[in-house]
Amino acid sequence: QVQLVESGGGLVQAGGSLRLSCAASGRTFSRYSMGWFRQAPGKEREFVAAISWSGGSTYSTDSVKGRFTISRDNAKNTVYLQMNSLKPEDTAVYYCAADASPIYNSDSCYYAHSLTCDYWGQGTQVTVYS
Repeated sequence: QVQLVESGGGLVQAGGSLRLSCAASGRTFSRYSMGWFRQAPGKEREFVAAISWSGGSTYSTDSVKGRFTISRDNAKNTVYLQMNSLKPEDTAVYYCAADASPIYNSDSCYYAHSLTCDYWGQGTQVTVYS
């Protein structure tokens, strides 16, 4: 069992930065691929970024490439999402997720951009104003 708690959301002006954190409980954090999804008002939840067990591999959706960076610290059981050059269209609730599948496996929730990840956090609100 893994419990995930996100933090770091808030209100920021366009062009600004935020860093989201996701703290995981349990001793098996390093066995899980981790990722971030987001859900804007009236829209479906969408994939943002993923990182492998070791942190050595990452990928992200095209709309955030070059602006968002995912990272993890297995010693702290925490995954991060550094968000720079924020835009109003980045406004959403951001969710952390954990999945047992490697991020490049076809059954990975991140690879498939599906909502079948094993564990989810409760979400943190990010609002970007122009």
